[in-house]
Amino acid sequence: MDILVLLTMGALAGALAGLLGIGGGIVIVPVLALVFQGQGVPAAVLMHVAIGTSLGTIVFTSLSSIRAHHQHRAVHWQAFRSITPGLLVGAMLGAVIADVLPGETLRIVFAVFMLTVALQMVLGGATKAHRRLPATPGMLLAGTVIGTIAALMGVGGGSMSVPFLTWCNIHIRNAVATSAAIGLPIALAGAVGFIVTGWDEAGRPAWSLGYINGPAFIGIVAASTLFAPLGARLAHRLPPRALKSLFALFLAVLGVRMLLG
Repeated sequence: MDILVLLTMGALAGALAGLLGIGGGIVIVPVLALVFQGQGVPAAVLMHVAIGTSLGTIVFTSLSSIRAHHQHRAVHWQAFRSITPGLLVGAMLGAVIADVLPGETLRIVFAVFMLTVALQMVLGGATKAHRRLPATPGMLLAGTVIGTIAALMGVGGGSMSVPFLTWCNIHIRNAVATSAAIGLPIALAGAVGFIVTGWDEAGRPAWSLGYINGPAFIGIVAASTLFAPLGARLAHRLPPRALKSLFALFLAVLGVRMLLG
């Protein structure tokens, strides 16, 4: 049953990563938390392992999604290069912050984050474009903020990077494609951080490297890398509004479930 859940979750996360540029972590983390809870993983490290494993899978989901979006020439590589240094710094910082937070605090913070993203998807609509990309200091600051929050939550940062990029006059389809690319440095730096900070922690499930659980990682990656190109193709063909509404409902249900413990 756990294998079936991981494969299904990986397929959904991969498709959503390609379609919405969100990395898939917003789906992976809460479901992993429920799976690990069922396996008896202690609450003190449960959320840390769920978040670390999610970041590890996003590395491969992002690579698959980037390749598909690049074939449509949709990735804004200038924006990606400008924001990456800040993303790397922020992701490492997020991993360090997560390590010192109690598991219960991480659970509540992530549940609130999920409900906020769900509300944003329902009510936010399209972000109004106001300006061009900021200069280097502005991109460094934006990358650090996005990277810190994304790594702390175990997500690719799309819920923040897509609105930011569209606010900078980048077309929504290019913003989604670039957001998929942005998830890669966040996931890489964040995963390394969670491996290091969780190296000697007690209570982790078997076959874990730091806070990244090997069996869960393999199961999710196997499905997500297959479905990310499908989501990317749909992003260039279908209006995502209806899917966003259904996805927001899904997030709200999981967010309430996590908030109630």
